[in-house]
Amino acid sequence: MTKPLVQATGRRKTAVARVRLVDGTGQFTLNEKRLDDYFPEASHRLRIMEPLRITELEGRYDVSATLEGGGTTGQSDALRLGISRALIEIDPELRPILKKAGFLRRDDRK
Repeated sequence: MTKPLVQATGRRKTAVARVRLVDGTGQFTLNEKRLDDYFPEASHRLRIMEPLRITELEGRYDVSATLEGGGTTGQSDALRLGISRALIEIDPELRPILKKAGFLRRDDRK
């Protein structure tokens, strides 16, 4: 595996997503599965892609993540938060865009 460009963690309820971004072509590897295989429901995939879409960085980074705990909705929201945090580490100027969209807010309900 190539060295990660940046790493971040996202959480929601009991779900935890450890996210690594690498320069690439937009491939997702979640627990060693493709995005479509791990999240078969389109609504979850759309929520996960939102931070990349609004920052116009779709297809620029490969996303590799380890997901644990919770259900599919919790894991997809944790992954979205992790991706958002990783993007801010790469480019701090993206923070206002992601914050306005509400992608930096952690849902800590248990």
